[in-house]
Amino acid sequence: MAKILLLTGDAAEDLEVMYPYQRLLEEGYQVDIAAPAAKRLQFVVHDFVDGFDTYTEKPGHTWPADLGFAGVDPSGYAALVLPGGRAPEYIRNDVECLRIVRHFFEADKPVAALCHGPLVLAAAGVLDGRTTSAYPACAPDVRAAGGTWIDSAAHVDGVLVTGRAWPDHPYWMREFLTVLRAKAPVS
Repeated sequence: MAKILLLTGDAAEDLEVMYPYQRLLEEGYQVDIAAPAAKRLQFVVHDFVDGFDTYTEKPGHTWPADLGFAGVDPSGYAALVLPGGRAPEYIRNDVECLRIVRHFFEADKPVAALCHGPLVLAAAGVLDGRTTSAYPACAPDVRAAGGTWIDSAAHVDGVLVTGRAWPDHPYWMREFLTVLRAKAPVS
């Protein structure tokens, strides 16, 4: 069975972790969640309110991380998922997280990143010359990392599939599954 690695941490967007996690399980993939430490993570729920300049945040579900970043051997995984929320703001500072991300790009394995997830890609130095979507507030970070930001619900650049935020799930995941089935079929 092909294995998928999902990198996240506390304050990740609840929907952006659970939707790809459950959707990939439904497809028949094994999905492991890695975080800075193997512990119970606290997710958050972001929502958009008319007339409000940014999103709101409320506590979401808790969920266990299967392993800590230091214990991850990325060679055992077929693809990577990077959800958004606030977790990418701090996991991008973890050298083990960056080591993992670089492996997937060096090995040309499928990567799905959503919302603030591309902040981790920028920190890992893998966006130079690439085009990526992300939450619009992350556009300056994408550009500073040498990438081109595009306003898209599901942008495909080789094996990298990106989107803006959880409202893009159906489009983002459909494109990621197309790439994943071609590069790393379930069996």
